[in-house]
Parts: sequence; structure tokens; C-alpha cells
Amino acid sequence: MGGKIFIIIVFMSIFVPKEVFLTKGIGRHQEKLASFEEALRDAKIAKYNLVHVSSIFPPHCKVIPRQKGVETLKPGQIVHCVLSRNAVCENHRLLAASVGLAIPKDKSQYGYISEHHTFGETDEKTGEYSEDLAALMLSTIQGVEFGSETTWDQKEEIWKLSGKIVKSTNVTQSAIGSENLWTTVVAAAVFVF
Repeated sequence: MGGKIFIIIVFMSIFVPKEVFLTKGIGRHQEKLASFEEALRDAKIAKYNLVHVSSIFPPHCKVIPRQKGVETLKPGQIVHCVLSRNAVCENHRLLAASVGLAIPKDKSQYGYISEHHTFGETDEKTGEYSEDLAALMLSTIQGVEFGSETTWDQKEEIWKLSGKIVKSTNVTQSAIGSENLWTTVVAAAVFVF
């Protein structure tokens, strides 16, 4: 019986990512699906079978550079990611996709990843919102409280003073739509096992 439990524990630990990398991309094409494929190619994640997962940044997980992460993956591999995606077929329409990340100071605790997509907002505004959202989700389990009227700068200062959130960041891709072409933007946090 002890051997079976050990095998189950080892098997389950394989499914907890050890590393994650952030990436983004943009694609344009006459076909919507092809523009999505182009955006994935630009982000260097088109040759994998992507499985969308929810918002948990695993304990003890490390953020690594995109190139290092991509080098560990094989074409056709099932790859888990948090993916934000947006598309438009309108001339001069601004669109964006972003993934925010909030990491707790205590590495044995889990953090949060958020995805956000929008129209009419810059990289900076969209990125700040996704980062703010991830940090907000993390703050709710870390016991950091503030009112709903608290501004982004005030929240960031409260998080820093609490000492419970060590880092927040985002990866954001925006673009302006083109006439008669689909424009797709993606942003992703890609897990490496």
C-alpha cells in the first residue's frame, strides 16, 4: 500500500508547474482564425496544444525568460497556460490583451494570474489593470484590505507596506485594427513542468 501512495504523490507532483514564462503576440490576416494563429506564432507558442487554465500561480514556481521556456517545449506538446485574447476587424480600433501576475513574498504560498482584454485602452492602462486584478485577488487571501475607492497607486503602496506581496507584473499586447483584416492580440503565462 505504501508504494502505491508514493507513486500517486510523485504522479500528482508532476502536474504542479515549476516554471512559467510570459509572452505576447500580434497577428493580422483576412481570416479570424488565421490572425489568431499569427498572433500565437508571434508569441512563439503556436506549435503547442494549448490548454487554458485558471488563475493560480503555483507555490515555488519561478518566472523564466520566454526563450528559456520555449526551448524546453516540444512541437505538439500539451501546454497549460493562462491566455488573454482579443480580436477585431475594424479599421483604427485599438484593442489589447494582458496577463497580470502577483507573487506572494512567502514562496510556499500560491499567487494569482489574471487575464484581461479590452478595447480603446493603451498597453499601460490595460497592463496596470490586469496587474492590479492579480494583486487584488492575492491580497484577499493575504489579509490585505482596503476600500473600493482606493486608487491604483494607493493599493500598490498598501501592498508594499504589508510585505506580503513581493512582486506584481504584466505582459500586454495592443494593436490598432486594419481595414479588411482581422487583428488579433494575445498575452499568456505559459507553464513549464
